[in-house]
Amino acid sequence: MFALAILIGIYSYTIFALGILGILYRETILIATMVFIVGALLFYKKNKYEIPRPKLNNKEIRPLFLLFAVMAIVNLVGALGPELSFDALWYHLTIPKIFLENHRIDFIPGNLFYYSVTPKIGDMLYVPALAFGNEILAKLIQWSFGILTCFVIYILSRKYFTQKVSLIAVLIFYGSLVVAWESTVAYIDLIRTFFELMAVWGIVNYLQTRDKKWVLESGIMLGLAAATKILALTSLPIFIIFFLLFEKNKLTALKLVAVFTFCTLLVPFPWIFWAWLNTSNPVYPFFTNIYPVAGSIELLNPVYFAKSFFDMFFRLADPISPIYIIVLPLFFVYFKKIGPNLKFISLYAILALIIWYALPRTGGGRFILPYLPALSILATGIIVAVENVRLKKYLFALVILVCVITIGYRAVANVRYVPVILGTESKDEYLTKNLNFSFGDFYDTDGFFKNLTKDDKVLLYGFHNLYYADFPFIHESYVKRGDSFNYIATQDAEIPERFSEWKLIYENDKTNVKVYTLEEVTWHY
Repeated sequence: MFALAILIGIYSYTIFALGILGILYRETILIATMVFIVGALLFYKKNKYEIPRPKLNNKEIRPLFLLFAVMAIVNLVGALGPELSFDALWYHLTIPKIFLENHRIDFIPGNLFYYSVTPKIGDMLYVPALAFGNEILAKLIQWSFGILTCFVIYILSRKYFTQKVSLIAVLIFYGSLVVAWESTVAYIDLIRTFFELMAVWGIVNYLQTRDKKWVLESGIMLGLAAATKILALTSLPIFIIFFLLFEKNKLTALKLVAVFTFCTLLVPFPWIFWAWLNTSNPVYPFFTNIYPVAGSIELLNPVYFAKSFFDMFFRLADPISPIYIIVLPLFFVYFKKIGPNLKFISLYAILALIIWYALPRTGGGRFILPYLPALSILATGIIVAVENVRLKKYLFALVILVCVITIGYRAVANVRYVPVILGTESKDEYLTKNLNFSFGDFYDTDGFFKNLTKDDKVLLYGFHNLYYADFPFIHESYVKRGDSFNYIATQDAEIPERFSEWKLIYENDKTNVKVYTLEEVTWHY
């Protein structure tokens, strides 16, 4: 699995290199993709007998596996539908699409696509998805990483628990509504979660074998997580603290910290260097006017502390499983009975909650998502340690109940995709009916923009989520002197005064879009 993770990272960086070289064409992407597929198949052939599989002939195992399979299928239905989610339509899909159309990766200035230079292993995987398909293929990639994460949770749990209990750990994680929702959108949080869990697995292997190669591999895995989402670097202190606490020889501890930190920073370095080269800020857009980062005195306020954790467990729009808040208080009761191998998992989970609390949280349950696998394994260990048989059975039953509720909730949410998946409703009809045009979404509902040619160009004002914009455009956020265009379009915005003589030729009350032209002449900004 570590080899597969590294292979995925190499593939993503190959796409990145093609973009930097300005040769991001279908043909070059196809060659890179074929090499990756061959490598993945060879890896599977070589290791297929070493991959642990649940023995489904066990009557206790089959119902749990079936429950997981039903959740995966329900999430798959959502993944097969057209994309509606805000961040995906804003930048996770739109920036790769722009790169693909330009055949190169460039920094896109301005206050809209400022994530164009942030590390994006996940978004690079969406480039071939868009080259050979559409947003559905990108959504399936995110869904697949959810399955891969569950597979790693099972493998890691088998180090401590039986097959049945290991599947319970998987169900706790996959039964969270935030995981179910993330499995249906073209975001990158499940990709980061997979790599970060692989880093945890590497440290667990090191604890069991004391083979320092696992420190190296774990650092690479955390580096891949950071190359997916730069915020993963905030997990680095967890691993540093681990080495300083668990290694008796402090000189050895410092050496391991140095090796681990070097590997973690080396993997995302090409993206960090690219950001510095284009913006003079290696972690752009952080620490800028676009995305200021500053500590808050509120973090020391116990009322704010209690409110933050209450909101995390009870008030998130994309909530996590209630199992965590029910089980984790028992951690203090049964701490001594939790296996010694779970001590690192325990430390990681506790420090992860502290890091989550300290970070600016603008993404709901997505910010705690990368730490849920470890919390799920820890929660499972706590349930196993419970001495009261009746309470233990109640907690296991509660895990099943939460999964059933998640299945019902997501089934109701995903049923809207069924008509368009089956072809009884067109994609045009579906998007026209379901996109939120008052909240930044755009779609050419009546086909007006299909009349434009490749020689036309539209200057956009007020537009935000532009993935479905299939026409040549320049956005107000990065238009510069000398740029040419022959149309101006506005969405929920007024045309600038300097273009007051341009004539309105199109208006759509559904999408709040207006289009102007000046006798169809080409204008230079």
